Amino acid sequence: MKLNLKRPLAFFDIESTGTNIGADRIVELSVIKLHPDGSEEVKTWRVNPGMPIPLESSLVHGIYDEDIKDEPLFKDIAALVAEFIDVSDLAGYNSNKFDIPMLMEEFLRANVQFDLDNRHFVDVQNIFHQMEQRTLKAAYQFYCDKQIINAHSAEADTRATMEVLLAQIAKYEGVEWEDKKGARSKPVVNDVEALHHFTNLNKPVDFAGRMVYNENGEETFNFGKHKGKTVEDVLKIEPSYYSWMMQGDFPLYTKRKLEEIHNRWNAKKNAERIARQQQQQTAPKPQEPVTEIRPSENQPKREFHKPDHTRTNNYQKPENKPFKKKDDAPAVPVNEDMLKLLADKFKKG
Repeated sequence: MKLNLKRPLAFFDIESTGTNIGADRIVELSVIKLHPDGSEEVKTWRVNPGMPIPLESSLVHGIYDEDIKDEPLFKDIAALVAEFIDVSDLAGYNSNKFDIPMLMEEFLRANVQFDLDNRHFVDVQNIFHQMEQRTLKAAYQFYCDKQIINAHSAEADTRATMEVLLAQIAKYEGVEWEDKKGARSKPVVNDVEALHHFTNLNKPVDFAGRMVYNENGEETFNFGKHKGKTVEDVLKIEPSYYSWMMQGDFPLYTKRKLEEIHNRWNAKKNAERIARQQQQQTAPKPQEPVTEIRPSENQPKREFHKPDHTRTNNYQKPENKPFKKKDDAPAVPVNEDMLKLLADKFKKG
């Protein structure tokens, strides 16, 4: 069937690092530009997002960091993308909620003018959801081929829900289903535990979806600036986030689950601290370095004593001894001649 077009219609799809419009980035963009004459042009770009691609996102679209490490940043191709789309209207699946806002964020970061005014937007998902309604009434009509009597009364809706489940089990018995990773299974079986796993694909922690389990079974924030981060990691890097949530307008059950995680994290942190203290107490003290003793130092010291003959009663210090020349002759006894000479020397007159 040929679409009745007055100007080109650009079908496009984005693969990204995640679903947070403000924080995540495009890793692949594909555009099929359908012209009014039925001809089409196709362009696909791989993009380096300038940030690591989370593993959970790579498992969905199959694009890993090494696949785009040499690709251009979006700012390097933004003008080419805008030029290719030109004045086309835009179409996609869930494009109004995700693809168009994500594309505009990237254009704005790159400072490339791309005007959304006077364009038409066709979101194929919205056609599907509105034409194939997902209400209980529509499900009861589809699976049981009945109309609910006294619709919206609690008992009537409850009984209709039970009948729909029984009809679903009968209809989908043995029917294959493929998940986002391409794994095939037959999930709708007559077993409550199996149905539990199939109907809780998002693995919510608190049912409000503020926290979900990641691939490793860890509680992870599913909103805000810490979306995609584990709760314990956020408690480490920003402890005040816990207080903000506990005081904020969040469901009580969400707060209860967050408190349980916080208490568990605190207990683990205290246990690690006590273990470190015990380890420090039981660890052997470092030995002092042994000083090498030289052979001479190993011998006992001997006390110095002067010879006994130097210590007599008549001992005098050297400075108190009378000066005596070495060439002095021995003393001569006084005689008469010597007395006469002295008398003559000192005689008066």
